[in-house]
Amino acid sequence: RRTPDGHFETVPARRLVTGDVILLRAGDRVPADARVIEGEGVVEEAMLTGEPMPATKRAGDPVYAGTINGRSALTLSVENAGDSTALARIIATVEEAQAAKLPIQALINKVTAVFVPIVLLIAVLTFLVWWAFSGDFAFALVAAVSVLIIACPCAMGLATPVSIMVGTGRAAELGVLFRKGDALQSLAKVTLVAFDKTGTLTQGAPSVTEVHTAQGVSKAEALALFASLEQGSAHPIAKALLQESEKHGIPQLEASDIKTSVGRGVMGNISGSKVFVGSTRFLEEQGIAVPRTDAQTATPVHLARDGQYLATALIADPLKPDARAAIDALHARGIKTALVSGDTEATAQAVAAQTGITEVYASVLPSEKAAIVEQLRTKHGQVAFVGDGINDAPALASATVGIALGTGTDVAIEAADVVLMSDDIGAVVIALEASTATLANIRQNLGWAFGYNALLIPVAAGVFYPLAGVLLSPMVAAGAMALSSVFVVSNALRLKRLRPTL
Repeated sequence: RRTPDGHFETVPARRLVTGDVILLRAGDRVPADARVIEGEGVVEEAMLTGEPMPATKRAGDPVYAGTINGRSALTLSVENAGDSTALARIIATVEEAQAAKLPIQALINKVTAVFVPIVLLIAVLTFLVWWAFSGDFAFALVAAVSVLIIACPCAMGLATPVSIMVGTGRAAELGVLFRKGDALQSLAKVTLVAFDKTGTLTQGAPSVTEVHTAQGVSKAEALALFASLEQGSAHPIAKALLQESEKHGIPQLEASDIKTSVGRGVMGNISGSKVFVGSTRFLEEQGIAVPRTDAQTATPVHLARDGQYLATALIADPLKPDARAAIDALHARGIKTALVSGDTEATAQAVAAQTGITEVYASVLPSEKAAIVEQLRTKHGQVAFVGDGINDAPALASATVGIALGTGTDVAIEAADVVLMSDDIGAVVIALEASTATLANIRQNLGWAFGYNALLIPVAAGVFYPLAGVLLSPMVAAGAMALSSVFVVSNALRLKRLRPTL
C-alpha cells in the first residue's frame, strides 16, 4: 500500500522504488527492505535470522523483505526493492555458490577410458603372437576372443552405479535423501560438520524450561496468572506460557483491561488485582523489584500482582533430544564440529557447551555464513553444513556438502545436496554412515573387477599355455565374466543390511 500523495494505493511489490512510503498492516509480509518512519510493533524475522523471537521495531529501525509484521500497523520508507533486497542477495549468493561447484567425474569413467584400448591392444597382440609362433589361425583367434570376453568391463561398469543405487535407496529408507550424485562421494571425505543453531540443534520454538516462584506462591497459581493475562496473544512467549499451563491442565482466569507494551510486557486486571507480566525493565518501571537471573540461553519473564513479585518463567529454545548424542557420534568418528549462529555470543557458547561443540561463530549475519563456511574449508578441508532456514541457504550452497532438514524452508532444501526427511539431527550421522559404507562398497567392487582382470587376462591370452598347458576357452571366459558381475551385484546388495549406529 503505497502513498505517493497522501492517499494509499495498492501496487505490485516489483513497482516499489527507493524512497516510496508504504503502509504495512498487521500480518502483512514486508514487500521491500525499508525503515520504520512511524509506528511501533514486532516483526517476525525468523526466515532471515533463523531466530524464533520476533524483533521489536520502532521509528528508525530497519525491516527486511519477506519478514512478517505483527499486530501493529507500521509506516515504512523503502530503501531497497526488487533485486537489491537482502532476500534477493541471499538467493543470488546461493546461485553463485551452486554455479561454482564442479561435477566430480566418476573414477570408473577415467579408468575405462584407458582400460578398453589396452584390452583391445592386448587382444590384437595375442592374435599376432600366437599366429606367428603357432601358425594356427583358429588357435590365435580363439585366444584373442577369450581375452576380449574375459576383459569385458561389465563388472567395472556395474561397480559404481549398483552400489550407488543400493546405498542411496537404503539411505532413503533411513530418512536421508541424496539430491545430488556427487554428495555421496563428497560426504565420506568431510572432516568437519558445521551446524546452524535455531531449528537445527534446537527445537526452533520457545518453551517454558523453568518456573521460579516467590515464597508462598505455587507453580500452578503462577502459571494460571501467566496464561490468563497472555490469552489471545500470538506472541511466541505468550504461546509458550499458554502451552505450559495447558500441559499441566491449569484453567485460565478471566482478565480485563489488558494493555500491551510492545516488546516489554502486558498488564491487566484479574480477580480485582492488577497483574503484570513482562521483562525485568518493564516490571521495574512499575516500581516492582525482581530477582536477577543468570540464565544465558533463556529469556526471563516475570509475574507480579498488586506491586508484589510472584514468579519468573524462563523461556528458551531447548535443544533437540538427540543433539548431544549426534555430536558425540561425529566426534567418535574423528569428525570436528562447529556452530555458526546469528544468536549472541553468550547463547551460542552455552549451546556449544551443552552439545560438546568446540568451535563457535556467533552473531553471524545471513550474508556472512557463506564466508564463515569458506574459512572453515580453508582451515579444515572438506566441510558439511547443516541448516534449515532461508538464512542458511548461502552456507548450504557454499559447503562441500549442504545438509538441510526436511522440515526446513524450501529455499534451504533446494540449496542442499542432502535432505534429512525429518528434524532428527541424528540423521546426519546416518548420512555419513551411508556415504562411507557406499564408498567402501564401491572400492571393494572396483578392487574385485580390476583384480579379476589382472589375474585372468594373462590366462586368457595364453601366457601360461607353454608352461602348464592352461588356456581359457571363450565359453569358460564368458562364464567367468558373468560370475564377476554377479559378485559385484551381490556385494552391493549387502548395503541393504546397513543399520544406523545412533
